[in-house]
Amino acid sequence: MPGLEGNALTGLPELGSLTPPPSTLGEQPLREAVDAAMRRYFDHLDGGTVTDLYAMVMAEVEAPLLASVLEYTQGNQTRAAEMLGLNRGTLRKKLKQHDLI
Repeated sequence: MPGLEGNALTGLPELGSLTPPPSTLGEQPLREAVDAAMRRYFDHLDGGTVTDLYAMVMAEVEAPLLASVLEYTQGNQTRAAEMLGLNRGTLRKKLKQHDLI
């Protein structure tokens, strides 16, 4: 498939190598979208200081990731946990943190 380089160990595409399908032309790959969002964030800081940037970004990314995977698995938390490479208990904890359950 054009635009996908496979992961040699699993045969799956690497997240950073995904390119949008033709129907979403104009949308950015995730890596580029994050880069652009961070540049905008830093541009608007205007010399201000920030702490816990990592936690802030992870919270912004983690919630929609969990919601999307849970929707894909039709609410099956065991399957969602497997897809994410998480223990089911850890997934439930994260879902509660983000008010997704």
